[in-house]
Amino acid sequence: MGAAVLSADEHEGQAASDSWLPSLMTETPQEGFALAVKLSQKGVATTQTDAEVRKELRPEYAADPNSLIAISHVIATHFQTVAAANDYWRE
Repeated sequence: MGAAVLSADEHEGQAASDSWLPSLMTETPQEGFALAVKLSQKGVATTQTDAEVRKELRPEYAADPNSLIAISHVIATHFQTVAAANDYWRE
């Protein structure tokens, strides 16, 4: 599985039948983190389906330390889930 991460806007272009999440399994912790970011972005795109609204709001939260800390927590929670699914990449 590659470490490429789609932005929330790129998710809109995918057909409903496309599997954007075939598995939580990743080869490395770095790929796991990229997946955690992707999960967070997908959550935003799912919650606010209008890409224009997301673009309009981006400058507001991009400059707000509390918003940035909040998204860091969301990513960390997703990373914790992915890490557990991968048995913390133990060999």
